[in-house]
Amino acid sequence: MSPHILVLGGTAEARALATELAARPGVRVTTSLAGRVTRPGPVAGELRVGGFGGAEGLARWLRAHAVDAVVDATHPFAATITAHAARAAADTGLPALALRRPGWRPAPGDHWHPVRTLSAAADLLPTLGHRAFLTTGRLGLAAFAPLTDLHFVVRSVEPPEPPMPPHTRVILARGPFTVADESAVLREHRIDVLVTKDSGGAATEAKVTAARDAGLPVVVVERPPLPPGVTVVPDVAGALEWLGSLPGAGGRTPPPQ
Repeated sequence: MSPHILVLGGTAEARALATELAARPGVRVTTSLAGRVTRPGPVAGELRVGGFGGAEGLARWLRAHAVDAVVDATHPFAATITAHAARAAADTGLPALALRRPGWRPAPGDHWHPVRTLSAAADLLPTLGHRAFLTTGRLGLAAFAPLTDLHFVVRSVEPPEPPMPPHTRVILARGPFTVADESAVLREHRIDVLVTKDSGGAATEAKVTAARDAGLPVVVVERPPLPPGVTVVPDVAGALEWLGSLPGAGGRTPPPQ
């Protein structure tokens, strides 16, 4: 029977991993997306969209679809599905892996202010500036809604939903963006502070570089911790190596020539 790998997706790494696995003869790969984006990019292999119904629902799905291994390649801040994946894998006895690109590290010239939560970022923000480039995602704007004296520029792929700060300008755009792109946003909107999550990776790092070049303070929301005992790799190559070590989960299948 062909090994069946479930990739919990939504990131560039998830798409790249699915592409690698789908190209291997005898490997079945299913990518699951949460469904928060109405027009997701193409994904190799099989695709399912929507929630599972918690850890119990995910465990039932894993059993019903004869999954051999789970790779959680969701966004570093998708703490709920990560917790559900760890629990469901433990309940079903399946090998599970978290694929997490490394977080950013401050460089010379950075003025970072690390915080643990969006609420902490909102509490700190008025002490750092009055015109914020808010790049924490469209689902977390409620934490900043009480800041009625600040002006915000929010960029997202799809329109955010209220509550949100009263003085907010929304830019609908899909990355990646260059440093020149981000510098232009900072200048055009007279931004004096950047708020971002530590997503990591090169695809979204340009805004941090642009803020450094402009000498702006950056409020960085730190990643939530992974569940205890979760195996973590930093890239697709590491995930493929891990899968290759698992009999019945892709390890018996050589890469295409």
